[in-house]
Amino acid sequence: MVDDDPSLRDVVRVALELDGFTVLEARDGREGLALALAKQPTAIVLDINMPELDGLSMCRQLRQHSQVPVIFLSSRDDELDRVLGLELGGDDYVPKPFSPRELVARVRAVVRRSELTHAAATPTAPAPSRARQLVRGRLALDEDAWQVTWAGQRVVLTVMEFGLLRALAQTPSKVFTRDELIERAYDGVVVSERTVDSHLRRVRQKFAQVGHPDVLETVHGVGYRLGPV
Repeated sequence: MVDDDPSLRDVVRVALELDGFTVLEARDGREGLALALAKQPTAIVLDINMPELDGLSMCRQLRQHSQVPVIFLSSRDDELDRVLGLELGGDDYVPKPFSPRELVARVRAVVRRSELTHAAATPTAPAPSRARQLVRGRLALDEDAWQVTWAGQRVVLTVMEFGLLRALAQTPSKVFTRDELIERAYDGVVVSERTVDSHLRRVRQKFAQVGHPDVLETVHGVGYRLGPV
């Protein structure tokens, strides 16, 4: 939990501890970044407006080293901040004032996805069944390891981004509304349409880096579908 308000940190700490989490606290972004890199937490609740190093800058630096889930928590009701935070690699955004119960549910959801990713990547004894592969042309999703490749090149996605791409790839001809994508990819957690748009924009940016910026198609007035692969 990274926030310069000690009373708010107390509220979040108590709510998360009651749900079984162990909570580490930092007073600003610089302290939070050092703590995150040293302790490797399972999730980070991160304020935006802080001294020393603001939350957006902390997330930008953190993403150079770690894909730990990040939930932004801020009183700044600026849509630009929300979009920028998500495009920098944030997984969710909860505005202040907030419901502690809702925050705990969102933390639990991103942690569950992160644990599935780590479990799939941990070496285990060979299994008799084949790995689950979802292949669409040059696009391949390994659903056991939560890995994506395009024409053999690895594309590193966050858990949320992987979930959205998988939903689109499972039915490539279908145009999904944002509500349908939220239902399939966010495990029942309510998020805004802007959050979906921001995560999909990051998917496009990452595929553009390997030469395929059109992996997703926008159908104006309806939603999204998988692009030509």
